[in-house]
Amino acid sequence: MIIGRDKEKAILTRIITSQQAEFLVVYGRRRIGKTFLIESFFGTHECAFFHMVGVQKGSQKGHLQEFAKELSRIFYGNAKIEVPIKWMQAFEALNGAIQHQNGLQPIVLFFDEFPWLATPRSGLLQALEYYWNRFWKNDARIKLVVCGSSAAWIIKKIIHHRGGLHNRLTEQINLKPFNLSETKAFLAHQGIPLSKKQVLDLYFVMGGVPYYLTQIQKHVSVAENINNLCFSKGGRLFDEFTKLFVSLFREGESYEELIRLIAGSRHGIRREEIEQQMRLTQKGGTLTKRLQDLEMSGFIKSFLPVGHAKKGLFYRIVDEYSLFYLEWIEPERHNIELEIEDNNFWLELIQASKYHAWRGYAFESVCYKHIGAIKKALGIKVSANIGAWRYRPRTGSRETGAQIDLLFDRKDDAVTLCEIKYSENAFVIDKQCAESLKQSVDVFRRVMRSNKQVFIAMISPSGVKQNSYSEEMISAVVTLDDLFA
Repeated sequence: MIIGRDKEKAILTRIITSQQAEFLVVYGRRRIGKTFLIESFFGTHECAFFHMVGVQKGSQKGHLQEFAKELSRIFYGNAKIEVPIKWMQAFEALNGAIQHQNGLQPIVLFFDEFPWLATPRSGLLQALEYYWNRFWKNDARIKLVVCGSSAAWIIKKIIHHRGGLHNRLTEQINLKPFNLSETKAFLAHQGIPLSKKQVLDLYFVMGGVPYYLTQIQKHVSVAENINNLCFSKGGRLFDEFTKLFVSLFREGESYEELIRLIAGSRHGIRREEIEQQMRLTQKGGTLTKRLQDLEMSGFIKSFLPVGHAKKGLFYRIVDEYSLFYLEWIEPERHNIELEIEDNNFWLELIQASKYHAWRGYAFESVCYKHIGAIKKALGIKVSANIGAWRYRPRTGSRETGAQIDLLFDRKDDAVTLCEIKYSENAFVIDKQCAESLKQSVDVFRRVMRSNKQVFIAMISPSGVKQNSYSEEMISAVVTLDDLFA
């Protein structure tokens, strides 16, 4: 059963019922459920389903042997057939098998982890281009699906292909992690009914990555699950970070270095600061490419502060697991590797004051992934520029700086400034907090020279406790229930 993925299922339904050939590209980070989505959907429909899977660092000879096996299984009843020596020969055999198929039944050609198949000088991309343009694009039975974890490769080599595949795609799916609501539904389907608060605690650690969520055990508390998965030597998430970037990118170590740098600035880091610290300003746009690759793969998000020029772009980590690993798992690696019996690292760490401060930062990142739900809860129905805002006075200046977590610069001559606060109970706006909010509004008005109407909204899991300050200053409150809506 496919949980969530409503937009993706609608696309796949259109494809399988289409009366023309279809060329779909699916991309998304490792462990996100791309293969499961395609297999599960087409597995419920009458069709011939050819599935070729690339193996990381696999040889072309090995891949072609697997191609022959799959070709035989789907079209020749597992009869022994000749193994092709080149991809052009392989596609000739595949096309021959297709031409001998009678009837109008759809034929799904699913090339999984295509970037691992289409190695340099393999000739696979050229073979695909030739057979799609020469034979398959006019065969209404053909539903070609190309899938890969390397978003950057897929976008450059397929979506933005400058040769014979240019503008040949009929659909594309960028598969992303589950949101909070989908995560709760996914766990419930696994037989693990959790409260919204418990789901949020898990989301802080692993986000909405389906594979990670399948590792959650029944009848074990959320804290114990996190401890077992992240803080034991055999835990599935103990070593995951070291595998992420080498599996997605060439020069994976450089991408990991970049992630570490960005993660060191909790509220985001300007591109200029990244250049200064990494010294990656050489010709060729190396830094630009790496930042784009990481953003397309869902690890970071770029923000253009409202009112700033393009050069004001800054970045922050939005991948929950990467943040959690660097903050909590890595510092404990040495002790974990000693294989201390009955370790309770996480159960002890969550008692520390550092944990409570960290949850505030983690909650901010979750909010950035649920901006649509926040906008809906705020009742903003007009279009708006969405971003963060900060002002840093020059060194030596007597001016006061300000930082606004999230804002909606609306087209109805108003601005909604959002203050994000994590609190177990209803957040209390005291005198100090009220003065800080007022100061942020004043600085924003002065620096931006804005005459727009300004509203202040609070985003906090359990809402805001009503008092004189909240009644005077707060126009709207967004709660955890709203993020799950």
